[in-house]
Amino acid sequence: MYFLRILVFIFLLSFFAPGVREGLAFWVWTPETNRWVNPKYAVKDTPAEQLEFALGFYKGAKCKEAIQELRKLITHYPRAREAADAQYYIGVCQQAMGNPQEAFKSYQEVVDKYPFSERSAEIVKKQYDIAVGMMEGKDKQGLLAKTLSGADYAIVDMFKAVIKNAPYGDLAAPSRYKIGLYLLGNGLYQEARDEFEKAVNDYPESEWARAAKYQIAICDAKRSTDAPYDQKTTQEASKEFNDFVKNYPDAELSDNARKQIQTLKDKEAESNFHIAQFYEKTQRYSSALIYYQTVVDDFQNSKWAVEALKKIQELSRKVQ
Repeated sequence: MYFLRILVFIFLLSFFAPGVREGLAFWVWTPETNRWVNPKYAVKDTPAEQLEFALGFYKGAKCKEAIQELRKLITHYPRAREAADAQYYIGVCQQAMGNPQEAFKSYQEVVDKYPFSERSAEIVKKQYDIAVGMMEGKDKQGLLAKTLSGADYAIVDMFKAVIKNAPYGDLAAPSRYKIGLYLLGNGLYQEARDEFEKAVNDYPESEWARAAKYQIAICDAKRSTDAPYDQKTTQEASKEFNDFVKNYPDAELSDNARKQIQTLKDKEAESNFHIAQFYEKTQRYSSALIYYQTVVDDFQNSKWAVEALKKIQELSRKVQ
């Protein structure tokens, strides 16, 4: 009798209160379970059935609904083998919806929560592709994630995650190399150099190590100061380019290295020329002649050699 009264009360309440009536419409009495069930929160009897049900939405291009059902599986069957697949497909759906960063995080959850998942290698490849896509500007979010004031970058963190997830995998070396390229492209030359050195030291037998050696020289060339200041970094960069050409004469990058060497020589010649000018202006002609002569002897192919030779002829008359 008490149960009957409750049913009558619910009926009357739903009849006179539209809002309540709409809310109760979600609940369905199931004789099998002998209880009221809300289909919105219902889950299939087994994780396999729930996964198949969720993937039906994914195949029908209803990713939002698929994600909802996949999360139900994880909530109700957290220890099931299918839970790892559910987390993986959440990332797949997010990627299909144009949310690469969210997808990356979802893939990472598979690695962190289900380390023995058979999809580990596949996930690392997907994460690498997402990072490369953002780095190359294929996604609008491929910009600096934070300000330059000592902050990390989302893209750098992604490549680091790839390395951490598979430190001995095929994508570890290119990930380290691309971190260097990304930092180099943003003017962080010393930080980039450090990453390229890691690529050389950690993966010496990799093809990326050779390319990293070239980029180390590029970093030093970028770091070298303009004339007439100290040219130690310029000299170091020239040495690194010369070593690269010597060790890899037939490499595709060697032609670029030779051009870089000439550019650096011009910069060093200019530096010596300006030092000579300084001594000349202060009437220390002997010292000026030494530096002008250095330009002529050591940088014969530089445009500054001709000018230095003229200066030597002028100053020689003054010294006499």
